[in-house]
Amino acid sequence: MNKQIDDSLDMVPLDDIYDPAPVEKVEPPTDIENDFTYARENFYNVIEKGSSALEDMLNVARASEHPRAYEVVSTIMKTLMDANKDLVELAEKKKKQETPEEKQKVTNNNLFVGSTADLQQLLKDMKTND
Repeated sequence: MNKQIDDSLDMVPLDDIYDPAPVEKVEPPTDIENDFTYARENFYNVIEKGSSALEDMLNVARASEHPRAYEVVSTIMKTLMDANKDLVELAEKKKKQETPEEKQKVTNNNLFVGSTADLQQLLKDMKTND
């Protein structure tokens, strides 16, 4: 039926024109160790360059004694402090990821085997220990 309609309208079926290539599923890289190393190196570079810029700016501020120069020094110092703090947080996150957390032991069902007197004595002992 579709063939007759295509022929009468002088049309070419889409299947003949467009043959989509199969789409390959691309998995994002999951190498967390490389990401951590890269981020850590970037933090070190930023901190080193920032420290150098801070020294240069301190020299400019001392020479000019201009308030704006001291404001820039203050901003650079704050940025360096934030970068150092972020570097430490990155290391803490990495450490936390590497050490598995202890799972809490959850007891859903308890079964006491004994007499009522034994149970009452056990409960009484637990109450006095608290």
